Amino acid sequence: MLKSNPSPTIIVRKNWRYPKLLIERLDRDAPVQLWAIGSLDLLNVPKTTLFCSKTCPGDAILAAMDQAQKWRDQGRCIISGFHSPIEKECLQILLRGVQSIIICPARSLEGMRIPKEWREGIRGDRILLLSPFDPSQRRLTATLSKQRNKLVAALADDVYFAHISPGGKTARLAEQISGWGIPKTEIETHSSK
Repeated sequence: MLKSNPSPTIIVRKNWRYPKLLIERLDRDAPVQLWAIGSLDLLNVPKTTLFCSKTCPGDAILAAMDQAQKWRDQGRCIISGFHSPIEKECLQILLRGVQSIIICPARSLEGMRIPKEWREGIRGDRILLLSPFDPSQRRLTATLSKQRNKLVAALADDVYFAHISPGGKTARLAEQISGWGIPKTEIETHSSK
């Protein structure tokens, strides 16, 4: 049985379990270590990254929730920080399925309170918690969020942007990762024009 606060597994860059995509895409910016709770095998399955700006028009919200239901029904592994309001809503939809989910908080996993439904998913080898942050990084910050988002995007096989606010952090991230050759989907909405 999984205890409420399991100790994370540490994966160093030289370890064979360390994702090669991080080194290929981030080069010297790839984290030296990763901390993980759950099945490391999830790092080897095809993954879609979900991003959404903090503010989001209604039609983009509905489209994102519909997409989350499709991913859940298709069994697609989704990786995200699940931090923005829409990302959190999509996580709730995904948790009702049986597909894999990789949750990347913008803080250390050490001492993090893990919700019961996440613990059940970890126990069932369908949820992996992954962080590039050492135990001293216990508070979410804008800098850590930016680093986390680069990590999440670098691990993806394709990227889904539910909404990108012009000039915002998500827009800058989309520009930054455009050179990586990752297929991107951005939902076109009438209210975002």
